[in-house]
Amino acid sequence: QVQLVESGGGLVQAGGSTRLSCAASGSIFSINRMGWYRQVTGKQRELVATITSSRISSTMYADSVKGRFTISRANAKNTVYLQMNSLKPEDTAVYYCNVEVISKINYWGQGTQVTVSS
Repeated sequence: QVQLVESGGGLVQAGGSTRLSCAASGSIFSINRMGWYRQVTGKQRELVATITSSRISSTMYADSVKGRFTISRANAKNTVYLQMNSLKPEDTAVYYCNVEVISKINYWGQGTQVTVSS
C-alpha cells in the first residue's frame, strides 16, 4: 500500500505560478513511476506529467503543458513536485497525484484544486 498526501494549489492569476507537492509513504520501495493528472467536472481525468523512479529518471508531459510545467522528484523525501508556470484559465482543474508500483497497481491522492483566474 502507498499513501499519498498532496499540498499546494489554490487560486492563481493567469500568467502566475504555483507548485504542487505529493508525499508518498508506505511501500515506497515498490514505486515505479509518479505523476500528476487533472480532472475538470464532467470530463475525463487526463495525464499532466509523469516521472520514473529509475536512477536516471525520465519525464513525460501532456502537450498542453509542455514548456510551462515541470515535474521533479526528491527521492530522499519520497516526494514529487509539479511546478506550474504561465498558468492559463484552462489549467483550472482538480489535480491528482498518482503512483504506479511495480505490480502496475495505481494509487491516487485526494486531489487538490487549482483555479486560474483570468
